[in-house]
Amino acid sequence: MNNVMIRRPAAEDVKDLNHFFRIVITDTFLKEGIGGLLEDMEEEIKAKENCLNGDLKSGGKDRYFLIALSEDKIVGSVEYGPASELIIKSTDQALKSLYEVGTVFVHPDYQKKGIGNQLLDAIILALKNMGADEFCLDSGYKNSQKVWKKKFGEPGYLLNDYWGEGAHHMIWRVKTDSIHTFRH
Repeated sequence: MNNVMIRRPAAEDVKDLNHFFRIVITDTFLKEGIGGLLEDMEEEIKAKENCLNGDLKSGGKDRYFLIALSEDKIVGSVEYGPASELIIKSTDQALKSLYEVGTVFVHPDYQKKGIGNQLLDAIILALKNMGADEFCLDSGYKNSQKVWKKKFGEPGYLLNDYWGEGAHHMIWRVKTDSIHTFRH
């Protein structure tokens, strides 16, 4: 999908981005078979809203978001920020100094069109431009884990049954120079 524009969010995007987060997270929970976990879903939505606010308040210093738009509609997002407490604790602080890439979201109607790859390329370029030679990312969602395994191989850290029986959490450590942009 070549008619996607990727840019930094602005204050006037907040309402649409928060709505976008709700759509994507609700869809993800339903596809993962956990749509009934309403409290967890609301916590996830609120966490993404807080990350976005951290970006806008700090001018991209605390969190750094990029959004993808198609015909002025937000269709994707990605961000980086400090590694989460979950990552830090689960890796015995091995990834504490790395940026964590997260909020890699694509609107359900626009998935499987290369938008996620375009966003990932853009955020990795931003990390490289900041001098970061590696980053980390994690996922507890089975569908996302399949995507990350395909892109980055097996995770460096596997937290068996972290979210319940058969529901693992995975953490990857990725070198930015090992990524040569993804084909769209």
